[in-house]
Amino acid sequence: MLEGMEEYSYTNKRGNNMIRRLKGIDILIFFIILLLIVITTVGICSIEIDKSYTITNQYGDNVKIFGNGIYAHDSYPKALGNIGSDFTILFLVVPMLAIALVQEIKRRTIKSRLFLASAIATVLYYASSIAFGVTYNSLALIYIALFSCSLFALIILVKSINTFELRKIQKWKIPSIGLNVFLIMSGTSLFVAWLPDIITSIINGKSLALIEIYTTEITYVLDMGIISPMIFICIFLLKKNDGLGDVLLAIILKMCSIIGIMISVVTIVKVIGGIILPIPALITQLATFVVLASFAAYFDFKLYRNIKE
Repeated sequence: MLEGMEEYSYTNKRGNNMIRRLKGIDILIFFIILLLIVITTVGICSIEIDKSYTITNQYGDNVKIFGNGIYAHDSYPKALGNIGSDFTILFLVVPMLAIALVQEIKRRTIKSRLFLASAIATVLYYASSIAFGVTYNSLALIYIALFSCSLFALIILVKSINTFELRKIQKWKIPSIGLNVFLIMSGTSLFVAWLPDIITSIINGKSLALIEIYTTEITYVLDMGIISPMIFICIFLLKKNDGLGDVLLAIILKMCSIIGIMISVVTIVKVIGGIILPIPALITQLATFVVLASFAAYFDFKLYRNIKE
């Protein structure tokens, strides 16, 4: 009986410690929301498009610079793309993250924590893009803070999810054929979308066609170096019936859904800004990502619907 009481006491202490850690994460998530509001609001306020000018970049090409607001020293297309991303983050991801935080505070369940982790993963993708991809500006420290906070918040949240228990309460028999097809197409499409640009530049002995004033393209690094391999790792873990595969799946589905919407918003902002987008690019990139985002949203809904706690 004494041993039983000691085991109960140990388990109870572990539970209390976990709750205290999660309460600390609540504060961190709230701070992330504030950082997002500041960054995206300042970015959207840069929307004025009549202050652009042209320079010659390090590769000898003429590049149009945006010339206004926080993105004043970014190229014209890149600045408009950043503004489109800011719109998506402020009006879609911030409310979603706030809802996820409220649900986690109220419930403290695996399902609520999974939702919060997938939302933070989306924020980390955005934070990586601006921290490494935007020309240096006065928000540099805030970019770094967002990147750091979202990175460590994601690590702590993923670690706090009991993956063994998640497999027990997940009633959706995954991986299904449809889900496997979607994941393989998603992981492959990230290479199909960006690899031709890199191969062409290597063959021609020049930099990327749309490198503009930058030294690298951060989207290529994130999509081809991290997201695509993570998708195939997820497929492997799901086949092994590993609960970590479920966590990666939730992250992938949420990110694909949001990025599909983000690309659509970015395209609209660029068209409003007077950028003429080639029809082949719209078909191969925009249409592909939008279709994949639609399937991602469907599978994302199905994933959470079948978690029975």
